[in-house]
Amino acid sequence: MKTVSPAVRWVVLAIASIVIAANYYVYDAMSSIKSILQAQLGFTNVEYGLIVSFYSFPNTFLLMSILGGIILDKWGIRRTGFLFVAICTAGAFLTAYGASDTFRAGGFGYGVMSAVFPAYSAPLKMMMLGRLLFGLGAETSIVVINKVLVKWFKGRELATAFAVNIAIARVGTAAALIFSPQLVGGPMGWTLALWVAAVIMGVGFLFWLVYLMYDATAGKGGPIEARGEPSEEFRFADIVALVRNKSFLYVIFLCVTFYSAVFPFQAYCPDLLHNKFGLDLEWSGMLSSLIIWGTIVFTPLFGWFVDRRGKRATLMILGSGLLIATHLVLALTSMTPYVAMFILGIAFSLVPAAMWPAVALIVEEKRLGTAYGAMASLQNLGLWAFPILAGWILDVTNPGVGEALAEGKAATYDYTWTILLFAALGLLGFLFSWLLKREDATADGHGLEKATTAAAL
Repeated sequence: MKTVSPAVRWVVLAIASIVIAANYYVYDAMSSIKSILQAQLGFTNVEYGLIVSFYSFPNTFLLMSILGGIILDKWGIRRTGFLFVAICTAGAFLTAYGASDTFRAGGFGYGVMSAVFPAYSAPLKMMMLGRLLFGLGAETSIVVINKVLVKWFKGRELATAFAVNIAIARVGTAAALIFSPQLVGGPMGWTLALWVAAVIMGVGFLFWLVYLMYDATAGKGGPIEARGEPSEEFRFADIVALVRNKSFLYVIFLCVTFYSAVFPFQAYCPDLLHNKFGLDLEWSGMLSSLIIWGTIVFTPLFGWFVDRRGKRATLMILGSGLLIATHLVLALTSMTPYVAMFILGIAFSLVPAAMWPAVALIVEEKRLGTAYGAMASLQNLGLWAFPILAGWILDVTNPGVGEALAEGKAATYDYTWTILLFAALGLLGFLFSWLLKREDATADGHGLEKATTAAAL
Protein backbone atom coordinates (compact mmCIF):
# COMPACT_ATOMS: atom_id res chain seq x y z
CA MET A 1 0.00 0.00 0.00
CA LYS A 2 1.55 3.27 -1.08
CA THR A 3 1.87 6.34 1.12
CA VAL A 4 -0.19 9.37 0.16
CA SER A 5 1.98 12.49 0.07
CA PRO A 6 1.03 15.57 2.13
CA ALA A 7 0.61 17.56 -1.09
CA VAL A 8 -2.12 15.19 -2.28
CA ARG A 9 -4.00 15.52 1.02
CA TRP A 10 -3.86 19.33 0.96
CA VAL A 11 -5.11 19.48 -2.63
CA VAL A 12 -8.07 17.35 -1.56
CA LEU A 13 -8.64 19.70 1.37
CA ALA A 14 -8.61 22.76 -0.92
CA ILE A 15 -11.12 21.24 -3.35
CA ALA A 16 -13.45 20.07 -0.57
CA SER A 17 -13.27 23.45 1.14
CA ILE A 18 -14.26 25.33 -2.02
CA VAL A 19 -17.38 23.16 -2.31
CA ILE A 20 -18.37 24.05 1.27
CA ALA A 21 -17.51 27.73 0.76
CA ALA A 22 -19.98 27.84 -2.13
CA ASN A 23 -22.56 26.18 0.12
CA TYR A 24 -22.02 28.79 2.84
CA TYR A 25 -22.21 31.68 0.37
CA VAL A 26 -25.67 30.58 -0.73
CA TYR A 27 -26.85 30.07 2.86
CA ASP A 28 -26.00 33.67 3.86
CA ALA A 29 -26.67 35.46 0.57
CA MET A 30 -30.01 36.80 1.87
CA SER A 31 -28.83 37.87 5.34
CA SER A 32 -27.48 41.31 4.48
CA ILE A 33 -30.32 42.13 2.05
CA LYS A 34 -33.14 41.14 4.42
CA SER A 35 -34.81 44.56 4.45
CA ILE A 36 -34.66 44.91 0.64
CA LEU A 37 -36.01 41.40 0.12
CA GLN A 38 -38.90 42.11 2.51
CA ALA A 39 -39.66 45.47 0.90
CA GLN A 40 -39.61 44.06 -2.65
CA LEU A 41 -41.63 40.93 -1.90
CA GLY A 42 -43.79 42.18 0.98
CA PHE A 43 -42.59 39.51 3.46
CA THR A 44 -43.04 39.83 7.22
CA ASN A 45 -40.25 38.90 9.65
CA VAL A 46 -41.95 35.55 10.25
CA GLU A 47 -42.11 34.88 6.50
CA TYR A 48 -38.45 35.77 6.14
CA GLY A 49 -37.75 33.41 9.04
CA LEU A 50 -39.70 30.69 7.21
CA ILE A 51 -37.48 31.01 4.14
CA VAL A 52 -34.34 30.84 6.28
CA SER A 53 -35.61 27.94 8.36
CA PHE A 54 -36.90 25.82 5.46
CA TYR A 55 -33.25 25.03 4.77
CA SER A 56 -33.49 22.80 7.82
CA PHE A 57 -36.93 21.26 7.17
CA PRO A 58 -35.84 18.09 5.31
CA ASN A 59 -33.00 17.42 7.71
CA THR A 60 -35.17 17.92 10.79
CA PHE A 61 -38.56 16.42 9.95
CA LEU A 62 -37.57 14.02 7.16
CA LEU A 63 -34.34 13.01 8.94
CA MET A 64 -32.47 13.41 5.66
CA SER A 65 -29.14 14.13 7.32
CA ILE A 66 -29.35 10.85 9.23
CA LEU A 67 -30.51 9.01 6.11
CA GLY A 68 -27.79 10.79 4.14
CA GLY A 69 -25.20 9.61 6.66
CA ILE A 70 -26.50 6.05 6.36
CA ILE A 71 -26.43 6.35 2.55
CA LEU A 72 -22.86 7.66 2.84
CA ASP A 73 -21.76 4.68 4.94
CA LYS A 74 -23.46 2.36 2.42
CA TRP A 75 -22.72 4.01 -0.94
CA GLY A 76 -19.43 5.70 -0.20
CA ILE A 77 -18.17 9.23 -0.69
CA ARG A 78 -18.21 9.59 -4.46
CA ARG A 79 -21.78 8.64 -5.34
CA THR A 80 -23.31 10.20 -2.24
CA GLY A 81 -21.45 13.47 -2.76
CA PHE A 82 -22.43 13.72 -6.43
CA LEU A 83 -26.13 13.24 -5.66
CA PHE A 84 -26.41 15.69 -2.79
CA VAL A 85 -24.18 18.46 -4.15
CA ALA A 86 -26.31 18.34 -7.32
CA ILE A 87 -29.52 18.68 -5.27
CA CYS A 88 -27.95 21.54 -3.34
CA THR A 89 -27.17 23.37 -6.60
CA ALA A 90 -30.68 22.85 -7.95
CA GLY A 91 -32.14 24.32 -4.76
CA ALA A 92 -29.97 27.45 -5.01
CA PHE A 93 -31.20 28.14 -8.56
CA LEU A 94 -34.82 27.49 -7.59
CA THR A 95 -34.57 29.99 -4.71
CA ALA A 96 -33.29 32.69 -7.06
CA TYR A 97 -35.99 31.86 -9.59
CA GLY A 98 -38.72 32.24 -6.96
CA ALA A 99 -37.67 35.86 -6.32
CA SER A 100 -37.16 36.72 -9.98
CA ASP A 101 -39.27 39.07 -12.08
CA THR A 102 -39.84 36.20 -14.52
CA PHE A 103 -41.51 34.02 -11.93
CA ARG A 104 -43.49 36.86 -10.35
CA ALA A 105 -44.81 37.82 -13.79
CA GLY A 106 -46.45 34.40 -14.10
CA GLY A 107 -43.49 32.27 -15.13
CA PHE A 108 -43.24 28.48 -15.04
CA GLY A 109 -44.73 27.07 -11.84
CA TYR A 110 -46.43 30.30 -10.75
CA GLY A 111 -49.94 28.90 -11.20
CA VAL A 112 -49.20 25.80 -9.16
CA MET A 113 -47.59 27.79 -6.37
CA SER A 114 -50.50 30.23 -6.31
CA ALA A 115 -53.05 27.41 -6.00
CA VAL A 116 -51.34 25.64 -3.06
CA PHE A 117 -51.80 27.30 0.35
CA PRO A 118 -53.22 30.51 -1.18
CA ALA A 119 -52.80 32.43 2.09
CA TYR A 120 -49.07 32.66 1.25
CA SER A 121 -47.63 34.34 -1.83
CA ALA A 122 -46.27 32.29 -4.74
CA PRO A 123 -42.74 33.80 -4.47
CA LEU A 124 -42.63 32.89 -0.77
CA LYS A 125 -43.58 29.29 -1.46
CA MET A 126 -41.19 28.90 -4.40
CA MET A 127 -38.31 30.32 -2.38
CA MET A 128 -39.21 28.01 0.52
CA LEU A 129 -39.16 25.05 -1.87
CA GLY A 130 -35.79 26.14 -3.20
CA ARG A 131 -34.37 26.48 0.31
CA LEU A 132 -35.80 23.06 1.19
CA LEU A 133 -33.95 21.44 -1.72
CA PHE A 134 -30.83 23.45 -1.00
CA GLY A 135 -30.86 22.33 2.65
CA LEU A 136 -31.58 18.72 1.72
CA GLY A 137 -28.46 18.63 -0.42
CA ALA A 138 -26.27 20.99 1.59
CA GLU A 139 -26.31 19.26 4.96
CA THR A 140 -25.58 15.79 3.61
CA SER A 141 -22.85 17.22 1.37
CA ILE A 142 -21.27 18.71 4.52
CA VAL A 143 -21.43 15.27 6.12
CA VAL A 144 -19.71 13.86 3.01
CA ILE A 145 -16.96 16.49 3.23
CA ASN A 146 -16.45 15.69 6.92
CA LYS A 147 -15.89 12.05 6.05
CA VAL A 148 -13.56 13.04 3.19
CA LEU A 149 -11.38 14.87 5.72
CA VAL A 150 -11.38 11.95 8.16
CA LYS A 151 -10.41 9.50 5.38
CA TRP A 152 -7.51 11.59 4.15
CA PHE A 153 -6.27 13.09 7.44
CA LYS A 154 -7.10 10.74 10.32
CA GLY A 155 -3.96 10.05 12.34
CA ARG A 156 -2.22 13.03 10.77
CA GLU A 157 -3.36 16.70 10.96
CA LEU A 158 -7.10 16.02 11.33
CA ALA A 159 -7.98 18.98 13.58
CA THR A 160 -5.90 21.31 11.41
CA ALA A 161 -7.64 20.00 8.28
CA PHE A 162 -11.09 20.54 9.81
CA ALA A 163 -10.05 24.01 10.93
CA VAL A 164 -8.72 25.02 7.50
CA ASN A 165 -11.87 23.63 5.91
CA ILE A 166 -14.03 25.71 8.25
CA ALA A 167 -11.94 28.83 7.66
CA ILE A 168 -12.22 28.57 3.87
CA ALA A 169 -15.94 27.82 4.17
CA ARG A 170 -16.38 31.01 6.23
CA VAL A 171 -14.83 32.99 3.38
CA GLY A 172 -18.02 32.07 1.51
CA THR A 173 -20.14 33.52 4.31
CA ALA A 174 -18.03 36.69 4.54
CA ALA A 175 -18.22 37.18 0.78
CA ALA A 176 -22.02 36.83 0.86
CA LEU A 177 -22.36 39.40 3.65
CA ILE A 178 -20.09 41.86 1.85
CA PHE A 179 -21.14 41.48 -1.79
CA SER A 180 -24.90 40.83 -1.61
CA PRO A 181 -25.71 44.44 -0.57
CA GLN A 182 -23.51 45.73 -3.37
CA LEU A 183 -25.12 43.48 -5.99
CA VAL A 184 -28.69 44.56 -5.19
CA GLY A 185 -27.92 48.08 -6.40
CA GLY A 186 -26.68 47.00 -9.82
CA PRO A 187 -28.42 47.65 -13.16
CA MET A 188 -29.75 44.07 -13.31
CA GLY A 189 -31.92 44.56 -10.23
CA TRP A 190 -31.85 43.35 -6.64
CA THR A 191 -32.37 39.67 -7.50
CA LEU A 192 -28.88 39.60 -9.05
CA ALA A 193 -27.56 38.87 -5.54
CA LEU A 194 -29.52 35.60 -5.44
CA TRP A 195 -28.59 34.62 -9.00
CA VAL A 196 -24.89 35.17 -8.27
CA ALA A 197 -25.27 32.89 -5.23
CA ALA A 198 -26.81 30.18 -7.43
CA VAL A 199 -23.98 30.44 -9.98
CA ILE A 200 -21.38 30.17 -7.20
CA MET A 201 -23.06 26.97 -6.01
CA GLY A 202 -22.87 25.70 -9.59
CA VAL A 203 -19.13 26.35 -9.54
CA GLY A 204 -18.95 24.40 -6.27
CA PHE A 205 -20.62 21.44 -8.03
CA LEU A 206 -17.96 21.61 -10.76
CA PHE A 207 -15.25 21.46 -8.11
CA TRP A 208 -16.88 18.34 -6.67
CA LEU A 209 -16.59 16.74 -10.12
CA VAL A 210 -12.90 17.66 -10.04
CA TYR A 211 -12.60 15.93 -6.68
CA LEU A 212 -14.21 12.77 -8.07
CA MET A 213 -11.59 12.58 -10.81
CA TYR A 214 -8.76 13.45 -8.42
CA ASP A 215 -9.89 10.86 -5.86
CA ALA A 216 -10.11 8.18 -8.54
CA THR A 217 -6.47 8.76 -9.52
CA ALA A 218 -4.55 10.19 -6.54
CA GLY A 219 -6.05 7.75 -4.07
CA LYS A 220 -5.77 4.68 -6.29
CA GLY A 221 -3.94 1.85 -4.60
CA GLY A 222 -3.24 3.86 -1.46
CA PRO A 223 -4.63 4.01 2.03
CA ILE A 224 -7.45 6.29 0.92
CA GLU A 225 -8.73 3.72 -1.52
CA ALA A 226 -8.55 1.05 1.15
CA ARG A 227 -10.58 3.18 3.53
CA GLY A 228 -12.56 5.13 0.94
CA GLU A 229 -15.61 2.89 0.82
CA PRO A 230 -17.57 1.33 3.67
CA SER A 231 -16.45 -2.11 4.77
CA GLU A 232 -19.71 -2.98 6.56
CA GLU A 233 -23.40 -2.59 5.85
CA PHE A 234 -25.36 -0.22 8.06
CA ARG A 235 -27.02 -1.86 11.05
CA PHE A 236 -29.64 -0.47 13.43
CA ALA A 237 -27.22 -1.40 16.21
CA ASP A 238 -25.04 1.48 14.99
CA ILE A 239 -27.75 3.96 16.01
CA VAL A 240 -28.15 2.23 19.37
CA ALA A 241 -24.40 2.42 19.99
CA LEU A 242 -24.40 6.16 19.27
CA VAL A 243 -27.34 6.80 21.60
CA ARG A 244 -25.56 4.95 24.40
CA ASN A 245 -22.43 7.04 23.97
CA LYS A 246 -22.75 9.87 26.51
CA SER A 247 -19.88 11.86 25.07
CA PHE A 248 -21.45 11.77 21.62
CA LEU A 249 -24.81 12.91 23.02
CA TYR A 250 -23.18 15.86 24.76
CA VAL A 251 -21.42 16.80 21.51
CA ILE A 252 -24.73 16.63 19.62
CA PHE A 253 -26.51 18.85 22.16
CA LEU A 254 -23.62 21.31 22.13
CA CYS A 255 -23.74 21.34 18.33
CA VAL A 256 -27.48 22.10 18.31
CA THR A 257 -27.40 24.88 20.91
CA PHE A 258 -24.16 26.49 19.75
CA TYR A 259 -25.02 26.68 16.06
CA SER A 260 -28.58 27.77 16.88
CA ALA A 261 -27.05 30.71 18.73
CA VAL A 262 -24.84 31.63 15.77
CA PHE A 263 -26.37 30.88 12.36
CA PRO A 264 -29.89 32.25 13.03
CA PHE A 265 -28.22 35.23 14.71
CA GLN A 266 -26.23 35.84 11.52
CA ALA A 267 -29.48 35.90 9.55
CA TYR A 268 -30.66 38.85 11.67
CA CYS A 269 -27.32 40.47 12.55
CA PRO A 270 -27.08 43.00 9.68
CA ASP A 271 -30.63 44.15 10.41
CA LEU A 272 -29.80 44.39 14.14
CA LEU A 273 -26.80 46.62 13.39
CA HIS A 274 -28.88 48.71 11.00
CA ASN A 275 -31.68 49.24 13.54
CA LYS A 276 -29.79 49.54 16.83
CA PHE A 277 -26.65 51.33 15.70
CA GLY A 278 -27.95 53.20 12.64
CA LEU A 279 -25.50 51.64 10.17
CA ASP A 280 -26.42 51.51 6.49
CA LEU A 281 -27.01 48.12 4.89
CA GLU A 282 -23.61 47.83 3.23
CA TRP A 283 -21.71 48.71 6.39
CA SER A 284 -23.95 46.42 8.47
CA GLY A 285 -23.02 43.55 6.16
CA MET A 286 -19.34 44.46 6.36
CA LEU A 287 -19.43 44.60 10.16
CA SER A 288 -21.35 41.34 10.41
CA SER A 289 -18.59 39.73 8.38
CA LEU A 290 -16.18 40.40 11.29
CA ILE A 291 -17.66 37.26 12.87
CA ILE A 292 -16.54 35.34 9.84
CA TRP A 293 -13.13 36.97 9.46
CA GLY A 294 -12.48 36.04 13.08
CA THR A 295 -13.11 32.39 12.22
CA ILE A 296 -10.98 32.62 9.07
CA VAL A 297 -8.01 33.93 11.06
CA PHE A 298 -8.33 31.93 14.27
CA THR A 299 -9.88 28.56 13.35
CA PRO A 300 -6.71 27.20 11.66
CA LEU A 301 -4.66 28.35 14.66
CA PHE A 302 -6.98 26.61 17.10
CA GLY A 303 -7.00 23.48 14.94
CA TRP A 304 -3.19 23.46 14.95
CA PHE A 305 -3.31 23.87 18.75
CA VAL A 306 -5.75 20.94 19.12
CA ASP A 307 -3.53 18.61 17.09
CA ARG A 308 -0.49 19.41 19.22
CA ARG A 309 -1.91 20.17 22.67
CA GLY A 310 -5.39 18.66 22.79
CA LYS A 311 -7.74 20.48 25.22
CA ARG A 312 -10.76 19.94 22.97
CA ALA A 313 -13.39 20.00 25.72
CA THR A 314 -11.74 23.02 27.36
CA LEU A 315 -11.84 24.98 24.11
CA MET A 316 -15.53 24.14 23.69
CA ILE A 317 -16.26 25.51 27.17
CA LEU A 318 -14.28 28.69 26.48
CA GLY A 319 -15.97 29.28 23.13
CA SER A 320 -19.45 28.80 24.61
CA GLY A 321 -18.63 31.28 27.39
CA LEU A 322 -17.49 33.93 24.92
CA LEU A 323 -20.66 33.39 22.90
CA ILE A 324 -22.85 34.13 25.95
CA ALA A 325 -20.88 37.27 26.80
CA THR A 326 -21.07 38.78 23.31
CA HIS A 327 -24.82 38.21 22.95
CA LEU A 328 -25.44 39.81 26.34
CA VAL A 329 -23.34 42.84 25.36
CA LEU A 330 -25.25 43.27 22.10
CA ALA A 331 -28.64 42.81 23.79
CA LEU A 332 -28.22 44.86 26.97
CA THR A 333 -25.67 47.58 26.23
CA SER A 334 -25.00 50.28 23.65
CA MET A 335 -21.27 49.50 23.49
CA THR A 336 -19.72 49.64 20.05
CA PRO A 337 -20.52 46.39 18.22
CA TYR A 338 -17.07 46.12 16.62
CA VAL A 339 -15.43 44.35 19.56
CA ALA A 340 -18.44 42.10 20.15
CA MET A 341 -18.46 41.00 16.51
CA PHE A 342 -14.77 40.12 16.58
CA ILE A 343 -15.01 38.22 19.89
CA LEU A 344 -17.99 36.32 18.53
CA GLY A 345 -15.72 35.34 15.63
CA ILE A 346 -13.21 33.93 18.13
CA ALA A 347 -15.98 31.97 19.88
CA PHE A 348 -17.13 30.69 16.51
CA SER A 349 -13.58 29.47 15.90
CA LEU A 350 -12.96 27.75 19.22
CA VAL A 351 -15.94 25.41 19.30
CA PRO A 352 -15.95 24.06 15.70
CA ALA A 353 -12.14 23.66 15.66
CA ALA A 354 -12.41 21.36 18.68
CA MET A 355 -15.84 19.77 18.20
CA TRP A 356 -15.82 18.29 14.69
CA PRO A 357 -12.47 16.43 14.89
CA ALA A 358 -13.42 15.27 18.42
CA VAL A 359 -16.19 13.15 16.89
CA ALA A 360 -13.55 11.01 15.16
CA LEU A 361 -12.17 10.15 18.63
CA ILE A 362 -15.56 9.47 20.18
CA VAL A 363 -17.13 7.40 17.37
CA GLU A 364 -15.82 4.38 15.45
CA GLU A 365 -14.90 5.18 11.86
CA LYS A 366 -17.44 2.75 10.41
CA ARG A 367 -20.20 4.80 12.10
CA LEU A 368 -18.84 8.26 11.26
CA GLY A 369 -21.23 8.92 8.38
CA THR A 370 -24.20 8.04 10.56
CA ALA A 371 -22.77 10.06 13.48
CA TYR A 372 -22.15 13.20 11.44
CA GLY A 373 -25.57 12.76 9.82
CA ALA A 374 -27.27 12.56 13.22
CA MET A 375 -25.43 15.70 14.32
CA ALA A 376 -26.49 17.55 11.18
CA SER A 377 -30.12 16.44 11.52
CA LEU A 378 -30.49 17.56 15.12
CA GLN A 379 -28.50 20.72 14.43
CA ASN A 380 -31.02 21.50 11.73
CA LEU A 381 -33.84 21.22 14.24
CA GLY A 382 -32.39 24.33 15.85
CA LEU A 383 -31.67 25.99 12.51
CA TRP A 384 -35.31 25.40 11.52
CA ALA A 385 -36.98 26.47 14.76
CA PHE A 386 -34.96 29.45 15.96
CA PRO A 387 -35.09 31.71 12.87
CA ILE A 388 -38.89 31.45 13.05
CA LEU A 389 -38.94 31.96 16.82
CA ALA A 390 -36.56 34.92 16.52
CA GLY A 391 -38.77 36.50 13.86
CA TRP A 392 -41.87 35.93 15.99
CA ILE A 393 -40.22 37.51 19.05
CA LEU A 394 -39.13 40.45 16.89
CA ASP A 395 -42.68 41.03 15.61
CA VAL A 396 -44.34 40.54 19.01
CA THR A 397 -41.97 42.88 20.85
CA ASN A 398 -42.19 45.54 18.12
CA PRO A 399 -45.91 45.97 17.34
CA GLY A 400 -46.61 48.28 14.44
CA VAL A 401 -43.01 48.67 13.32
CA GLY A 402 -43.39 46.48 10.24
CA GLU A 403 -46.50 48.36 9.11
CA ALA A 404 -44.81 51.72 9.66
CA LEU A 405 -41.79 50.72 7.58
CA ALA A 406 -44.06 49.41 4.82
CA GLU A 407 -45.74 52.84 4.73
CA GLY A 408 -42.36 54.59 4.45
CA LYS A 409 -42.42 55.95 8.00
CA ALA A 410 -39.34 56.15 10.24
CA ALA A 411 -39.27 53.22 12.67
CA THR A 412 -36.71 50.82 14.12
CA TYR A 413 -36.82 47.34 15.59
CA ASP A 414 -35.76 46.70 19.20
CA TYR A 415 -33.75 43.47 19.08
CA THR A 416 -33.21 43.07 22.86
CA TRP A 417 -35.41 40.02 23.49
CA THR A 418 -34.42 38.39 20.21
CA ILE A 419 -30.72 38.51 21.11
CA LEU A 420 -31.41 37.33 24.67
CA LEU A 421 -32.88 34.19 23.07
CA PHE A 422 -29.49 33.53 21.46
CA ALA A 423 -27.70 34.22 24.77
CA ALA A 424 -29.88 31.56 26.44
CA LEU A 425 -28.89 29.05 23.77
CA GLY A 426 -25.24 29.89 24.41
CA LEU A 427 -25.77 29.14 28.10
CA LEU A 428 -27.12 25.69 27.25
CA GLY A 429 -24.09 25.09 25.03
CA PHE A 430 -21.82 26.00 27.92
CA LEU A 431 -23.58 23.42 30.11
CA PHE A 432 -23.21 20.62 27.56
CA SER A 433 -19.54 21.40 26.93
CA TRP A 434 -18.91 21.26 30.69
CA LEU A 435 -20.71 17.89 30.92
CA LEU A 436 -18.58 16.63 28.00
CA LYS A 437 -15.36 17.56 29.79
CA ARG A 438 -16.57 15.89 32.98
CA GLU A 439 -17.47 12.71 31.09
CA ASP A 440 -14.10 12.68 29.31
CA ALA A 441 -12.33 12.77 32.68
CA THR A 442 -13.89 9.40 33.65
CA ALA A 443 -12.48 5.95 32.92
CA ASP A 444 -14.70 5.79 29.81
CA GLY A 445 -13.28 9.01 28.39
CA HIS A 446 -11.93 9.32 24.85
CA GLY A 447 -8.85 11.44 25.47
CA LEU A 448 -10.35 14.71 24.21
CA GLU A 449 -7.88 16.71 26.29
CA LYS A 450 -4.88 14.84 24.90
CA ALA A 451 -2.80 15.81 21.88
CA THR A 452 -2.77 13.65 18.77
CA THR A 453 0.37 12.57 16.94
CA ALA A 454 1.08 15.36 14.48
CA ALA A 455 2.65 14.45 11.19
CA ALA A 456 4.72 16.93 9.22
CA LEU A 457 2.65 19.26 7.11
